[in-house]
Amino acid sequence: MSNPIHILGLLLIGLISLAGWKIKSLTLSGAAAACLTGLLIYLGYGFHGLFLLGAFFSSSSLLSKYKRNKKKVLDEMLEKGDRRDSVQVIANGGISSIASFLFWLTGADLWTAVFCTSIAAANSDTWASEIGTLSKKAPRMLLSLKKTVRGTSGAVSLLGTAAAAAGAGFIAILSVFVFNLDWQWGVMIALIGFGGNLADTLLGGTVQVKYECPVCKEVTEKKIHCGVKGRVVQGYSFFNNDVVNMISICMAAALSAGVVILL
Repeated sequence: MSNPIHILGLLLIGLISLAGWKIKSLTLSGAAAACLTGLLIYLGYGFHGLFLLGAFFSSSSLLSKYKRNKKKVLDEMLEKGDRRDSVQVIANGGISSIASFLFWLTGADLWTAVFCTSIAAANSDTWASEIGTLSKKAPRMLLSLKKTVRGTSGAVSLLGTAAAAAGAGFIAILSVFVFNLDWQWGVMIALIGFGGNLADTLLGGTVQVKYECPVCKEVTEKKIHCGVKGRVVQGYSFFNNDVVNMISICMAAALSAGVVILL
């Protein structure tokens, strides 16, 4: 790591993580986890990997701040706010970090597919959430098609679905240029990345835990609401939003690996 280029890479990782904490996109633990994620990605893919990770992180951070006042109502529903902690960073970036490390060990193109697709899936889900909540029309649950309130896990809207497709496509296009991939790989990354968002939505509407507050009767992802413990009305307590994110990204990554192996 005495190479000046490597030192520059390490400084860049540290500065980006520190900036994320300073602008309140990351908690302190989230910044530390972002450093670790960045190091593993730099180990395998160098500045190319950091660029793709940065595209996800910067776009997600900007969208989370965009029209934040209109999203204030979601603070009472969602378990966590718009500052990512270490668990959220690992849930969204853990698979890509592992893929990068395995690429460093093996040099196999398989891990590049997993790396790009896992970031595409995370970006697709984030764009869907941040933009979809601004939809003027009430979203509908994906399975029952019943109308529900904005920000409900498992719900979809036309705006959110379009944002999810755009988020996956954005990372796919960057991947093609950054890693000099064939366009077929770009299509695969976009489709499977979008599929990861659909998996997240399905899990969010079925197994992800939701609580009913005994005081105000609000259905929320928060275990504690109005100062009291809520009653589970859907899913399982272990399956919070972070776990669902991790599982859906794992599914997308596994599918991309399977496609590469078969082809």
